[in-house]
Amino acid sequence: MKADDDDSDFLRKLGTKAKRKLKAQRQGQPRVLRGLGLLGIVGWSIAVPVLLGLVIGWWLDECCPGRYAWTLNLLIAGLFLGCINVIFWVRKEFRAMHDEQDDKEQPHD
Repeated sequence: MKADDDDSDFLRKLGTKAKRKLKAQRQGQPRVLRGLGLLGIVGWSIAVPVLLGLVIGWWLDECCPGRYAWTLNLLIAGLFLGCINVIFWVRKEFRAMHDEQDDKEQPHD
């Protein structure tokens, strides 16, 4: 009896992996490209707030100079906001990826 249980468990796992591979082929976009796309999104999610902080800070330093450098302060604030944005984005993608994987691993009767 135990050998039959092991065989059926193996066949179920094999079927799950085959379904996952077929779905990935249907989607057409390899995981490597998805990963590179995610890296691009992460990069831009940090770069845009940093550049906005830099430009706004430079403009404020030019139009109303003061005791503190607006450029440096807003650049750091942009970096902080960009990092917060990336943390939320990566968490969302991580959850979606694991929810999708859980759906694939559950046997559908």
